[in-house]
Amino acid sequence: MTKIASPQETDAGLTKTITSPIHRRSFFKYAGAGAALSTLFFMGCEKDDKMDTITGGVDLGSGDVGVLNYAYALEQLEAAFYTQVVAAAAFNTTFTSALERSILTDIRDHEVAHREFFKAAITAAAPNAIIPGLTPDFSSVNFNDRNAVLAVAKTFEDLGVAAYNGAGKLLTSATYLTLAGKIVSVEARHAAEIRDMISNGTFASGPEINSMGMDRALKPSEVLAAAKPYIKETINFSNLPTS
Repeated sequence: MTKIASPQETDAGLTKTITSPIHRRSFFKYAGAGAALSTLFFMGCEKDDKMDTITGGVDLGSGDVGVLNYAYALEQLEAAFYTQVVAAAAFNTTFTSALERSILTDIRDHEVAHREFFKAAITAAAPNAIIPGLTPDFSSVNFNDRNAVLAVAKTFEDLGVAAYNGAGKLLTSATYLTLAGKIVSVEARHAAEIRDMISNGTFASGPEINSMGMDRALKPSEVLAAAKPYIKETINFSNLPTS
């Protein structure tokens, strides 16, 4: 067990390990994540190589580090998806509405910010514990079809909200739990917006919300099973906490 040091920050409050610039509205500005990072200390198990030598897959690890890697893996997937959506040659014709293009571009920027937040936090706190960059597989997605793109976006957003809801109880750090809560609230906004783009007025409908008005929570095993078709690597989550 290794005590993990807190990451450094720049004067702007962003960790020095972030290398990809965010040119639009940044999630760090909303969540105040940079300031919070300076207080982070937690206990975790470090491994020199996050590739699982037994299965050949990616080992998320254990403790809070493992949960952060789990979130980082999902944010990698979402960021890659929306980046490809916006970069598609037919983006302007697939989404003829300037408002819809603006919404999808904003969501891309949020997801990239989320991904870079986790990358910076884990790298600065436990550089030997961070998982590698994953390889997305969107071969089944027709990026020239508006309905197909929005259907996958809905899947990812609903899954992201359920993942954070289910992972909250696995964190021991109150600081990380607070930051996760700020991120999941943004993911829920995305989910509502995507639903309205599919069918206006359906932003809070569907089985994701129960009769008590609460969103669903899923275990890592359930989330990663649903995400598996879109990630080429095998994800080993067996060392994550369960309660």
